Amino acid sequence: MNTVIVGAGPVSFADVVAVARNGAGVELSPAAEAEISATRKVIDALAHDAAPHYGVSTGFGALATRHIPAERRAQLQRSLVRSHAAGSGQEVEREVIRAMMLLRLSTLATGRTGVRLEVARAYAAMLSAGITPVVREYGSLGCSGDLAPLAHCALAAMGEGTVRVAEGASSEVPAAEALAAAGIAPLALAEKEGLALINGTDGMLGMLVLAAADLRALLKTADITAAMSVEALLGTDAAFDAGLQALRPHPGQAASAANLRLLLAGSPIVASHRGPEDTRVQDAYSLRCAPQVHGAARDTLAHAESVAAIELASAIDNPVVTVDGRVVSNGNFHGAPVGYVLDFLAIAAADVASIAERRTDRMLDTSRSHGLPPFLAADPGVDSGHMIAQYTQAAIVSELKRLAVPASVDSIPSSAMQEDHVSMGWSAARKLRRAVDGLTRVLAIELLTAARALDLRAPLAPAAATGAVTAGLRAVVEGPGADRFLAPEIAAAVAYVASGAAVRAAEAVTGALE
Repeated sequence: MNTVIVGAGPVSFADVVAVARNGAGVELSPAAEAEISATRKVIDALAHDAAPHYGVSTGFGALATRHIPAERRAQLQRSLVRSHAAGSGQEVEREVIRAMMLLRLSTLATGRTGVRLEVARAYAAMLSAGITPVVREYGSLGCSGDLAPLAHCALAAMGEGTVRVAEGASSEVPAAEALAAAGIAPLALAEKEGLALINGTDGMLGMLVLAAADLRALLKTADITAAMSVEALLGTDAAFDAGLQALRPHPGQAASAANLRLLLAGSPIVASHRGPEDTRVQDAYSLRCAPQVHGAARDTLAHAESVAAIELASAIDNPVVTVDGRVVSNGNFHGAPVGYVLDFLAIAAADVASIAERRTDRMLDTSRSHGLPPFLAADPGVDSGHMIAQYTQAAIVSELKRLAVPASVDSIPSSAMQEDHVSMGWSAARKLRRAVDGLTRVLAIELLTAARALDLRAPLAPAAATGAVTAGLRAVVEGPGADRFLAPEIAAAVAYVASGAAVRAAEAVTGALE
């Protein structure tokens, strides 16, 4: 996708990913441009009204009682952006900033904010030119929206502050310099426009959409690594039977179990112990209950995606220009709906990682691994095998449990108690990004360990699908042997998972997994 067209309706999940991660350009549709131009007339009319109108002829927040004369209103908007660009800390990732700018542009394109057409066009031009404002991690309380992060973007559009002009650029450049090089005129904000550029949930929403895309792939990966572990531990696929799953008809559970059946289909390892000589009645929970845990995470993700879809279809600003031409203050900028599901997803990510770590640990323990060598070591005692790889998993899982503590319950008042209840949605989104990264690493270590265990089960062979995943890993990581420098092998496994290559290897055999 080379260009995303932003219309008066919502952008899609795919649009957000294309612009944020794939560098797609952006254009406004004719319908969006017409809507923007039409509603700007409402703001222009109010600018000459003797009555006060919030964001047009008044101050902001707790200072909204002050009437601002016409000759100082341009300064009002500039001052708003400059003062609110108060972020601190580490630089926010390029993909997050691009997603945030696209989503703010999408709200501008609805015509409900009352900005001039040149404001929306400037954001589209910056995205298309690859100009990314430098935004700092701390500053948003998630109400009124993501004020500080969005203010840094607006500041750059004004030709102030700093930006990066290419992915991975090593140095910041002045925004004015980057705009000039791209032929983009710096914005001189008029009535209400500064407010319209900073009053939204776009940062937390952008991170939710990106996390959802990652988690969709990671939940497939979790089914793959679980299937590999079932084989490695001489487990059974009987518990994944479709009829058993139908007795508890959660859709995510059914999808996960269906994936496991496809992944284990025709497995010689599983077939090798189906007979009466196998006295085990049932597998451990971490194997047997994989569809229940992975499925619950899927259903949680589906709920989060439904919230994101509503938010993508929303026009968030304060005040907002209604369809019938009124300019009305409101509370739609409050990030609670987004913050709650961001926190919920962090819980799901922690639990999927937790069950994966338990499966990994079983493969390393001779009392539970059904004949595998201690820690999968070539020469146990001389070699430690994957002992410390599991330590790394455990450290990450412990961190994920801390990240699962919700941010959205931790309101803190601001603006002289005018903004006395906030969502902390941005903070929930930031910790979810770390949780997604941690889950990726935990699953990669399970895959690395299960692949080694499957190799050690030779001459018994795995299923075609899990064998294909192992073969793909073997292109970048050697098979069992004496201890080697393990960190690069973990890094290679992480890349194998994060790139989607592990899922593609499995799906080349099974067809599309759910």
